[in-house]
Amino acid sequence: MFQPERPGHRVVVAPGFLLLALTVLAGCSGPVQVVNLEPAQQLARESAPPGSAYLGWRLFQDKCAGCHGGDAAGSATAPNLLPLVREMGPRRFADLVLYRYDTSLPGLAAGDDAAAREARVDQVLQRRAPPVSMPAWQGEPAVSAQIADLYAWLAARADGTLGPGRPAR
Repeated sequence: MFQPERPGHRVVVAPGFLLLALTVLAGCSGPVQVVNLEPAQQLARESAPPGSAYLGWRLFQDKCAGCHGGDAAGSATAPNLLPLVREMGPRRFADLVLYRYDTSLPGLAAGDDAAAREARVDQVLQRRAPPVSMPAWQGEPAVSAQIADLYAWLAARADGTLGPGRPAR
């Protein structure tokens, strides 16, 4: 215990000095690091494709699996979608799924204008031209409303973050 130099005198330590001394001593044992994980978590959320992979899987099973196979790996009647989706972003994917045959109908030359595409679509709809094998999905409310979900599931399958089968909700 500390003994004052002169008998009868008391030593008074200010609370601020005591707190400073404890802080300095605590610092000697190593730096205290506070890690804020929120920026990393936010970056992960922002870099992930928009949409729900589970809802995309459900939509795919309902609308696409009959031709492309349950895991999008292709079948005898339709191609493997995984290498195709791996090379495109969400905007290109939505354009191809929703409007593909408006721009690549058989009988249309590259660069034909919108009126020519519309005329060709009318011919197909009126059965005056051969049908296309994959429908354009812009008129299907479930596909239009959940195109981001569909892309999220296919993109996760394509980049390997999701395996085959039903994803977790």
